[in-house]
Amino acid sequence: MLDAKIVGKVIQNYRKDKDKTQEVISGLADIAREHLSLIERGHRRPTLDTFYKISLALNVKPSELMKAIEDQIDGELIE
Repeated sequence: MLDAKIVGKVIQNYRKDKDKTQEVISGLADIAREHLSLIERGHRRPTLDTFYKISLALNVKPSELMKAIEDQIDGELIE
């Protein structure tokens, strides 16, 4: 099962690296800021559609974002 906290952490890190607020990214992704906040805090897992919208709003390929999530999961499995 995909860990919602890892997904949220990766999305949050990408957003912060791009120096964008939740309001900006949620607006670009056409989702509520509160929804993005819940995703970033690991309280919700995004649907595939929402994941795609967030990746586009972050200006990264969905596959790149998923790879970062996979790398984070692999890193935790090794530790």
